[in-house]
Amino acid sequence: MHQTYDINVEGFEPLISPDRFKQEHKMTEESMETVMRGRQEIKDILSGKDQRLMVITGPCSVHDEKAALEYAEKLAELKEKVKDTFLPVMRVYFEKPRTTVGWKGLINDPHMDGRRDLTEGLNRARKLLLSITAMGVPTATEFLDPIIPQYIAGLVCWAAIGARTTESQTHREMASGLSMPVGFKNCTDGALNTAINSMIASRSPQSFLGVDPKGRTGVVSTKGNPDTHIVLRGGRRPNYDSVSIREATEALKEKDLPGAIVVDCSHANSGKKFSGQKIVWDDVINQYINGNTAIKGLMLESNLGEGSQKISSGTDNLVYGVSVTDECISMETTEELLVSGREKVRESGKIKTA
Repeated sequence: MHQTYDINVEGFEPLISPDRFKQEHKMTEESMETVMRGRQEIKDILSGKDQRLMVITGPCSVHDEKAALEYAEKLAELKEKVKDTFLPVMRVYFEKPRTTVGWKGLINDPHMDGRRDLTEGLNRARKLLLSITAMGVPTATEFLDPIIPQYIAGLVCWAAIGARTTESQTHREMASGLSMPVGFKNCTDGALNTAINSMIASRSPQSFLGVDPKGRTGVVSTKGNPDTHIVLRGGRRPNYDSVSIREATEALKEKDLPGAIVVDCSHANSGKKFSGQKIVWDDVINQYINGNTAIKGLMLESNLGEGSQKISSGTDNLVYGVSVTDECISMETTEELLVSGREKVRESGKIKTA
């Protein structure tokens, strides 16, 4: 008898259930407190209750847990220095959408050799999130695969839906059930309508196919996520300038959506060059100081060392602490931006500090 299904499927590998997985990697009280406090602080910033700015900063993608932990330790120290003005949240990105092919991130390919050991990737991702949150550092990630949140979302304070997936119904449905604030990026061409439509959809109750905590396929019903917002990452041209932010604010208002905007200093806004991130940062901080209340946060792609490197040179030849995907600014530059930004805000009287 001829088979008409799974013709191009190489095989199936059973995956541990989310419940059992979380039992094997339990949250500590320290991690629980970090996540709950981090989510609430982010919500308060987005709503305007907290006048500080959220700063999502960290590697474009995590490929080396040792370097990520060192970055987290440094960020924990920096967080204390600027906590009256900024809320630093660490980028801990495990999934990378590819335009064609390439390394898909730590969860999909933890050995960086094409073996696609997702079980190992999930283990390493959750362990890293446990360690970072135990330090008191809030976490951020981009969710790409709709099943993965069942395994790690309880350790994430803020989530992104990327420019390539903002239009996806699957990701809008997933976002409607996520437990943390979610930022939708504008599309790669710079259009805002798709991200705004995504916000509307994800704020509404949804029903879709998914897996439950026991790993069983079923219908997932959600309440809708009230804490969604837009992230400006540039397109055919940058969109961090005051005119672009005003246009975004007006577009949100037309749809009766909160005028909460986070600006991505990287990607198309910086021309994908690490050196361009400082230009975006300075401009947006000045807009904030001058009274632009729509600005709620900024995103930085930052690592221990600046720039990027190619995986094709071999994992044994990789430079420690340097991105293997997009270019990043160094941790030293990151600290300079946040510390100097804090001083500018203090001098302006925008936020009253002791």
